[in-house]
Amino acid sequence: MTNAPIRKVLIVGGGTAGWMTAAALSKVLGRQVEVTLVESEQIGTVGVGEATIPPILTFNAMLGIDERDFMRATKATFKLGIEFRGWTDPGDRYIHPFGTFGLDIEAIKFHQIWLKFRDQVGPIETFNLAAVAALTGRMALPDPDPAKVLSSLKYAFHFDAGLYARYLRRFSEARGATRVEGKVADVTLRGEDGFIQSVTLDDGRVLEADLFIDCTGFRALLIGEALGGTYHDWSHWLPNDRAVALPCATGGDGMTPYTRATAQKAGWTWRIPLQHRTGNGYVYSSAHIGDDEALATLMAGLDGPAQAEPNFLRFTAGRRDRAWIKNCVAIGLSSGFLEPLESTSIHLIQAGITKLLSLFPDQSFNPLEIDQYNRLTAQQVDLVRDFIILHYKATARADTPYWDYVRTMEIPESLQRKIDLFAGRGRLFQSDYDLFAEPSWIAVLLGQGIVPRQYDALVDSLPEGDIVQRLKRMSALIAQTAAALPSHQAFTARYCAADAAPANATSGVPA
Repeated sequence: MTNAPIRKVLIVGGGTAGWMTAAALSKVLGRQVEVTLVESEQIGTVGVGEATIPPILTFNAMLGIDERDFMRATKATFKLGIEFRGWTDPGDRYIHPFGTFGLDIEAIKFHQIWLKFRDQVGPIETFNLAAVAALTGRMALPDPDPAKVLSSLKYAFHFDAGLYARYLRRFSEARGATRVEGKVADVTLRGEDGFIQSVTLDDGRVLEADLFIDCTGFRALLIGEALGGTYHDWSHWLPNDRAVALPCATGGDGMTPYTRATAQKAGWTWRIPLQHRTGNGYVYSSAHIGDDEALATLMAGLDGPAQAEPNFLRFTAGRRDRAWIKNCVAIGLSSGFLEPLESTSIHLIQAGITKLLSLFPDQSFNPLEIDQYNRLTAQQVDLVRDFIILHYKATARADTPYWDYVRTMEIPESLQRKIDLFAGRGRLFQSDYDLFAEPSWIAVLLGQGIVPRQYDALVDSLPEGDIVQRLKRMSALIAQTAAALPSHQAFTARYCAADAAPANATSGVPA
C-alpha cells in the first residue's frame, strides 16, 4: 500500500444511507474524489428515516441545505419528542422530549431539586418547553436570544424516507456524484491482501475504487458476505425481529409534533404524522405473535384508510464486530440494526459518515485509524443499545409472555449499573460518546417508573419556600411560552407547506 490519496469512492447501495453518504462526501471532498453510487431499481429499500433526532440539523447545516426547501421536498413536519403509551402499565403515558428540564440552581442538578419538591410543583415534563409544546400541539423556531424561554426549544423532523433519498440524490449529483443503475453480482478481492478490488454488475460491467462504502442494508453484501465480518446478535436483549409498516391518510389526532410509540401485546406500534400522510408500523417478536395478528393489530389502530400494501421486514438486532474492514466501511443497516424506538437509525448513519470524514484515509489505510473508527462506533452503538433496552426492562407489565420475558431478562452490566445508581439517589454519569444526554436518560428512567429513593443531600441547603415558588414560576413561564405559540399545523403550513400533489407513498420505518 502507498500513501497516495483516495481518488475513487464507490458507494454500493442507495436509500437513506447511500445518498446521505454521497451527499456528505460530494459536499466536503468536492471534485478531488470521484464519488460513484451504484443501486438497482429492482432492489427495494427499507425506507429508514421517517423520524429523526435534533443532530439531523447539524448534518443539514454541514451540507448547507435550506431547511424550508428540504421540508417542502420531503413533506416534513416538526418533531419535539416521543410519546410513550402503555410502557409501564397499559394505561400510562409519558413523553421523552428534546431539550433540558428546568435550570440548575447553585450548581445543583435540576432533577435533584425536582425530586425533593415534586409533590408541590407537578410533573417534570412541565419544566421542558418541547414537552409542553408537543402535548399542546404547538410549534415555533427557537429564539436566538438565550435569555428567552423559547431559546430552549429543540426539534427534529418527521419526513418521507423515499423523498429524502431523492432530495439527497439531486444534491449529490449537482456536486459531481455519479449514479450507476445496476445490481451487484460479484465482489472481487485482491489476492495479496484481501482488499476489495472491484464489484461486477449483473450486466458484466466492472466498477473499481480505492474505498468502498457498504450501504446494502441487512444483506451487508461487502462487509459481511465478501469480507466475512462477524455480527453480534443482541436478540436475547432485544427480541423483536419483525416489523410491518403501513402508511395511512391523516386523521385521529392529526399532525402532532411528536412521534408516538404505543406498547402492544408483543412489541410496539409507531405513529408518525407527515404533511401528506401518517406513517404507522408494528415492531414485534415473531416468537410471541404471528404476522397476521400483528397486521390486524396495526390496521385496527390506523387513523384513516391505508395508502399502500403492508411492508413486512425481518431483522436481527445487533452490530458488526467491525464496521470498517480493510478498504470497506459499512454505513447504515449493513453495520448493524437497532429497532427504531428512539429514532436513532438516521443518526447512526450520520455518525458513521462524520467519523469517516474525520478519519478519511489515504491508500495506506492506517490500521490505527481504522481501529479508532471501529472502537468509537462500537462504543456509541452499545450505549444506544442500553438506552433502548431500558424501555423494556424497566416495566411493571407482566400481562403477556412477551412483557414478562423482557421485564425479567438479564441486561448488560453497563445498563444495570446506570439503573442502580439512578434508583439510589438520582445519580447519572454521562459518557462522552453517549448519543443521549442526561435529560433523555432522566425522561425515560422516570417515565418507566424508576424514581430515586432519595435525592442529593445538597438540595437541603436551598431555602425551601423560595425554591418552591421559583419552580412554580419556572413552569408557569414555560406554559405561557408554549400557549403563545401557533399550532404545529399552522406553523408548518406557513413555514414549509409541501406541494398538494400526492407523492408515491413509502412504507418507511421510523429512524
